[in-house]
Amino acid sequence: MSHPHPELKAAPPLPEGGLRVVALGGLGEIGRNMTVFEHAGKLLIVDCGVLFPEETQPGVDVILPDFTSIRDRLDDIVAVVLTHGHEDHIGGVPYLLRERSDIPVVGSKLTLAFLEAKLKEHGIRPRTVRVREGERRGFGPFDCEFVAVNHSIPDSLAVAIRTGAGMVLHTGDFKMDQFPLDDRITDLRAFARLGEEGVDLFLTDSTNAEVPGFTTSERDLNPAIEQVMRTAPRRVIVSSFASHVHRIQQVLDAAHQHGRKVAFVGRSMVRNMGIARDLGYLKVPSGLVVSTKELEKLPDHKITLVCTGSQGEPMAALSRMANRDHVIRIGKGDTVLLASSLIPGNENAIYRVINGLTRWGAHVVHKGNAKVHVSGHASAGELVYCYNIVKPRNVMPVHGEWRHLRANADLAIRTGVDPERVVIAEDGVVVDLVDGRASITGKVPAGNVYVDGMEVGGATEASLKDRVTLAEEGVVTVVAIVDADTGALAETPDFLARGFVHDDTTFEPVIPVIEKTLATAAQEGVGDAHQLEQLIARAVANWAFRTHRRRPLIIPVIIDA
Repeated sequence: MSHPHPELKAAPPLPEGGLRVVALGGLGEIGRNMTVFEHAGKLLIVDCGVLFPEETQPGVDVILPDFTSIRDRLDDIVAVVLTHGHEDHIGGVPYLLRERSDIPVVGSKLTLAFLEAKLKEHGIRPRTVRVREGERRGFGPFDCEFVAVNHSIPDSLAVAIRTGAGMVLHTGDFKMDQFPLDDRITDLRAFARLGEEGVDLFLTDSTNAEVPGFTTSERDLNPAIEQVMRTAPRRVIVSSFASHVHRIQQVLDAAHQHGRKVAFVGRSMVRNMGIARDLGYLKVPSGLVVSTKELEKLPDHKITLVCTGSQGEPMAALSRMANRDHVIRIGKGDTVLLASSLIPGNENAIYRVINGLTRWGAHVVHKGNAKVHVSGHASAGELVYCYNIVKPRNVMPVHGEWRHLRANADLAIRTGVDPERVVIAEDGVVVDLVDGRASITGKVPAGNVYVDGMEVGGATEASLKDRVTLAEEGVVTVVAIVDADTGALAETPDFLARGFVHDDTTFEPVIPVIEKTLATAAQEGVGDAHQLEQLIARAVANWAFRTHRRRPLIIPVIIDA
């Protein structure tokens, strides 16, 4: 198994006739999936998503893949292929199109519809190419064939990319539900046919590689959802991803069966479900969906609300209900159904919301106490099946944190793939397929690019460190008026502190420290205001740590008297 090495150098030029594969996101994390394929001087991009920030990244809205390595080659991009419509696969597209607006964007009907609605908010009209399973399209030197796969959003595709260097099969996100709600199963016959032709490099979804067995069918959730609709004494509030059409379909059917009306709450939910309904992916019984205004006239036991916020996102509808900051007041007898997963890293936020809702008297039904969620990703049993059907020559696990990638690599090896041909890469690691062998040849820059309000890439690791310091340690501003002739204090310094525990006398002991610092500086002939500020900042910081065991951000201001 070839592993990434921290000492990797910049990759050499791609050998004539070879295929280069670089993931700029999605390896070592769940999110911002983006893979760049290079062959014969052209680039094909598969997916371009966003990653949601963690608690250590305050103020960040989303994190993008790093476009640095392709920025001077934007004109070489022949297309961006989108496997499906989830945020972690399409959320970065507006930012890529800002850099070159006429890149053709390729995807299925629903995926493009979700993308176009998103791009409208950015004021971008894309050049789109709509494809469906079974189709083959050429983009420059890449011949792409699209294959139906089943996932937690309809219309998902895998893509087989034929090039002069060999064939790549990229599963996208997939599972092998044998009884999917839309009867569109993962096309294993196509996988087998491609395997017969010869798959030189297989990129497989690793999200559930650590989970043994097979992922449960979506239909197995029906009894639990139906039971909630049947037994809930008052309103039912369902929270789900705004793109999980299958899950919302089940909720609509169960509500209809028990004589409840449904309203969608939250901008993204209303928008996406409108699109899915218009395109025929969401089948809505007539008269079932009403506006929130009309709901108010109905008795509680006839009401179902479908809203966003299943990941505990602070601004989404459910969190606001839990915080009593929403027009919908949760009360005793209400039932809240969390019909989604716990994305790694979001557990605390989700439990905070569950506790908040419970406190107002709601009965909360979630993955932990009922069968109301199944994953959208293949478990180990399904992945092994795929390796045995496809018989790939080289394997590169994608879409997962380190533990997932490693588990997926081990599965490939257990089915007989040569360990030397199983490549575990990280974001930015360059994998070259040359003469039928895949190997790591170098790396390109692939840092985190933070979107902060309207600013892209403005926030850096250093500025986030400052934010964490401000949040945890506080800030102290020192205003010192210095006599220009003597270099000594003209009067007592002022201290303005925020988030740093203090009273009127806290800063008295630091005044002699500042005086001593200024005296030393005067002796050494340091009179430059900027240098003096640095010296004072360091002295006050050392004092704060020695006496208070705190490291606040120190902002020194020197005024000449």
